[in-house]
Amino acid sequence: MGIVREPFGVNKKGEEVTKYTLENHNGMKVALLDLGAVIAEIWVRDRQGVMEDVVLGYDNVPAYEENKPAFGAIIGRCANRISDGRFTLNGKEYVLEQNEFTNCLHSGTNRFEHQMYQAECTEGEAEASVSFTRVSRDMEQGFPGNATIVITYTLNDADELMIEYYAVCDEDTIVSMTNHNYVNLGPGGHRNPSVLEQELQIFADEYTPIGEYLLPTGEIRPVEGTALDFREMHQIGKYIGAPEAGDRIVDGYDFNYVLRKGEDGIRKAAVYQDNKTGRRMEVYTDYPALQFYSSTQLDDAGGKDGMHYGLFGGVCLETQHFPNAVNRPEFPDVVLRAGEEYEGTAIFRFGLLEEE
Repeated sequence: MGIVREPFGVNKKGEEVTKYTLENHNGMKVALLDLGAVIAEIWVRDRQGVMEDVVLGYDNVPAYEENKPAFGAIIGRCANRISDGRFTLNGKEYVLEQNEFTNCLHSGTNRFEHQMYQAECTEGEAEASVSFTRVSRDMEQGFPGNATIVITYTLNDADELMIEYYAVCDEDTIVSMTNHNYVNLGPGGHRNPSVLEQELQIFADEYTPIGEYLLPTGEIRPVEGTALDFREMHQIGKYIGAPEAGDRIVDGYDFNYVLRKGEDGIRKAAVYQDNKTGRRMEVYTDYPALQFYSSTQLDDAGGKDGMHYGLFGGVCLETQHFPNAVNRPEFPDVVLRAGEEYEGTAIFRFGLLEEE
């Protein structure tokens, strides 16, 4: 296992950005940036042995400094939506940026992927890791406390990419981190125009319905009989145009799924695959939920290799806590108490479909 370090560019502050490329003995490669702890590339083979980059992203630093779709991004302190851009903790109200309707989405526009991180590399015989560390200062993004954040990526010879999230804070705060990687396993990898004919299975019997402004209503409903039912593997586009539970027509996916519990906290969350290339990605996590986003609003003309990424250009499978949990006492808690440690894990296992 090895790690190659190379210059990627210079940011607006004049700081040098470095790309770290991990490669295992099978030839799988993962490229990471110390700008935002971003996943910039994932190279995997198809059933013909063709190696392609399967994640959407950019070729240069200025694009990653903008990065409105959050390609490959670490999201924090609090992923997903917070209603009215505010929450109350220990009797004090905290006001956040309202950057989506009246919501605070992914903690506002001053996001974690716009920051520089300190990198530490570890190389072993069967795996290699890069840990990215920074301190999110008190009231950054509007959240209380100085939080030390560590994101560790590990690639092993089983073609698994593991993401480990860690945080500790000197005050009570809220933390819910995820990765916002867009994946396309089709022919051409990230250059493939649509994921609608690709297949997905999500190991969840329930989801959290959304109301106005895409916020959870607080209910937990069965997926059975709705367009959100991915308990059995089927094409992503199969039920687009069909209703959710009720009269709401699903024109794409941006929903939170309640995962089934597994042994030792780690559960199988999803399987995503493309029958044309034979590529397959399994997702495992100890988080309670998974956000499935089908790039329903994607429109970005500045992608890698001159790409214009459009609607349904990638799949985001974001392991997470429930959206707006800080304002929904019926949801699992996202408060991190001073001195306590926040930990979360996501594993993305790449492979090939067995030929029939």
